[in-house]
Amino acid sequence: MMLEDAATTPDVTDRLDGPPLVALRGSDSPSTDFQLGTREYDWHSHRRGQVFCVESGLIHVRTSHGSWLLPPHRAGWMPPDVPHKVSVSGAMSGWSVLTAAAVSDGLPREPCVIGIGDLMLALVRRAVSWTAQDNLEPEQERVVAVLLDEIRRAPQEPLHLPMPTDPRVLRIAKAILDRPDDGRTAEDWALWGAVSPRTLRRLVQAETGLSFAQWRQQAKLTHALEMLARGDPVAVVSDALGYATPSNFIAMFRRAFGDSPAHYFASRRAPVAT
Repeated sequence: MMLEDAATTPDVTDRLDGPPLVALRGSDSPSTDFQLGTREYDWHSHRRGQVFCVESGLIHVRTSHGSWLLPPHRAGWMPPDVPHKVSVSGAMSGWSVLTAAAVSDGLPREPCVIGIGDLMLALVRRAVSWTAQDNLEPEQERVVAVLLDEIRRAPQEPLHLPMPTDPRVLRIAKAILDRPDDGRTAEDWALWGAVSPRTLRRLVQAETGLSFAQWRQQAKLTHALEMLARGDPVAVVSDALGYATPSNFIAMFRRAFGDSPAHYFASRRAPVAT
């Protein structure tokens, strides 16, 4: 997900020559290498893979197979040549690492969100200073090798909302996303979508890997994270998602992420220095 028109070097995301890894700083400034802020980017793809991180706000990445949420201090991974679209909400600073196809092969095959360790952050901070170099020194190549190992071994986080492919079930899923506060049961949604409850549950499980209840909760979390990133109060988010009280929403959020909504978006790491 290299943001369009974001690079000072033309077509840096599609460049097949040059170093195997390029690291860029990001901000909301028009002159930055990795442009953030609040914006939308329509469907596109890149010939290089990309790891990207923001220190504030939220990035929502969509592919044909589902969507991934990127809160602060988590890194997203987008393999080469995967079509995707991007929504950026209030992301004022961050970084991006672009990987050539030759070194992307050992990285995850699907888009995902990964945790960031201190070593990964330190290595990115070091690599940012090489942006203008076409050829790396031997010690820089060794740093690249360790950074790729850190990306490869990083734990994946449950911030993916897979979408079903069956047209009937996809119609129901999209309706739930449009109305996250709708409290209808699986039986009600099955009647609305002209499928049997058993078929609805079976197809959701088979096509997304989640039960109907798990998928709907993940959909609610998607909305919650986007609203929280915009600065909406917890009470407003809770009401928009159909929870009886804010405390019920906070309890659900803690079960999913092990933290309160307020602490989840608090900065815990220093940004990559300029």
